[in-house]
Amino acid sequence: MSGRLAILLPGLGSGGAERVMLNLAHGLVERGQQVDLLLVRAEGSFLPLLDRRVHLVDLNARRALSALPALVRYLRRERPGALLSNLTYLNLLAVPARRLASGRTRLVLVEHNDLGRAAAQGVRRWERLFPLAVRLLYPHADRVVAVSQGVADGLVALAGLRRERIEVIYNPIVTPVLEQQAAAGLDHPWFAAGQPPVILAVGRLTAAKDYPTLLRAFARLRARRAARLFILGEGELRDELQSLAASLNLSAEVQWAGFDPNPYRYIKRSAVLVLSSAWEGFGNVLVEALACGTQVVATDCPGGPAEILARGAYGRLAPVGDEASLAQAMEAALDEPLSPESLRRRAQDFSVEAALARYLPLLLGAGR
Repeated sequence: MSGRLAILLPGLGSGGAERVMLNLAHGLVERGQQVDLLLVRAEGSFLPLLDRRVHLVDLNARRALSALPALVRYLRRERPGALLSNLTYLNLLAVPARRLASGRTRLVLVEHNDLGRAAAQGVRRWERLFPLAVRLLYPHADRVVAVSQGVADGLVALAGLRRERIEVIYNPIVTPVLEQQAAAGLDHPWFAAGQPPVILAVGRLTAAKDYPTLLRAFARLRARRAARLFILGEGELRDELQSLAASLNLSAEVQWAGFDPNPYRYIKRSAVLVLSSAWEGFGNVLVEALACGTQVVATDCPGGPAEILARGAYGRLAPVGDEASLAQAMEAALDEPLSPESLRRRAQDFSVEAALARYLPLLLGAGR
């Protein structure tokens, strides 16, 4: 068995799990670890960001399940010291892959999602079986990592995992690269001096992010003061959300900017970042905003937001789906901003170094 560490992901698309595991991989190679990044398919917008010291392994499969033979072959051939698997459907693949490989590779599973919500909202029948599958397979891993206390609670309540088998490790978000990217130039008229304050939202245009509540809350805010709403993200609800914005007479004050590989330059120059989610596994963008010293407003949804903001100490929280409260929270953030320096200090609790200090003992076999 080698000292090499392997990280399993579906690809390097624009998701939060992909971004944080890329940060972790880079942190590991900075510490002198050999790292293999296993991708079900080697594609995605983050692929150009991969450090050359990380060895890319393309499993070259069309979907996760069909990657099983290639994953087993990799484990038999390379015999890495540990495999760090991410996302429920890949975790459920990693457990039988290790057994079929008949190796001694240490297996650590990372759960990024609120399991109950993922099962309830899953559009595919097999997604609704996640709690049962997790209950059967996750106990065979050496350790399970939850990215927030909320995610850990879901694993205990819905999958019956023993709490002492779960490690809560917050996502590694803050890196020197983040600070460099935040300082990059931004040539957009809305962010020029003297313009109305920009409210920023970052995230896929999906049901989980509850953009309808954000749009209605922004309409309330806009009725009382000049402001603009800038949205970074793509998704299947784009047309529906644009129609809602038009019906609220917001078309001139809302811009749909799509995906941008460097959202930090927008975050740094926005007056407030808002996360209106109905649920979250963690809420990476909240930490990114704190690192930039930007005011934060979030819904008090299941998952990580309240933990990240220390129950409101580092940003305003509003009830899920409550447009009036969300509008009030945004106005309070504009009128009574918290100290940017205190926000930046809080962000350091979610640095790559802080995460590495927790992950390395688990991967190297020194964890409890």
